[in-house]
Amino acid sequence: MTYYQDQTLLIRDMEPADAQILNDEYTAQGWHPDVDYYHMRMGEAAEGKCVALTAVYQGQPAGSVYLYFDAQEGPFKGKKIPVIVDFSVLMKYQRKGIGNRLMDAAEQIAAQHGDTVCLGVGLSREYGSAQRMYVQRGYIPDGSGVWYQNQQCIQYETTCTVDDDLVLFLSKKLRG
Repeated sequence: MTYYQDQTLLIRDMEPADAQILNDEYTAQGWHPDVDYYHMRMGEAAEGKCVALTAVYQGQPAGSVYLYFDAQEGPFKGKKIPVIVDFSVLMKYQRKGIGNRLMDAAEQIAAQHGDTVCLGVGLSREYGSAQRMYVQRGYIPDGSGVWYQNQQCIQYETTCTVDDDLVLFLSKKLRG
């Protein structure tokens, strides 16, 4: 299914061929993806648990995002609130509006399933662009503090590491 299209950008359902391309591109920029991860997400989309979206810029996969219909982690777990998961745009395609279009599509789909959408964002500087974008789009912290590996962090404890699993949860009202 196509969610957005103009002369240079297409937002559509993820296709099997996207997995290897995104895997190779993220590897080239120094990340450590696993091609099976993309297939797992597409499998969950086929089961109706989520929507897996790919942004295609000038004919090339440039980023992806997943929208699950019921958060399975953090403070929103089990509350039937849609959650945006693993939003990313390849570095070479950033600052072209692709991320905002991906988020627009995810939020439009989320609005069909609830009046609020949530997400978790990493706290290290590598997530700085995403942090700023989420705030500009109207996302606010949920107030539960920092989470690590799906556990709420407790003040003064030293049980977390600054890695991809250290997150702050945010939400945005889509209507109402």
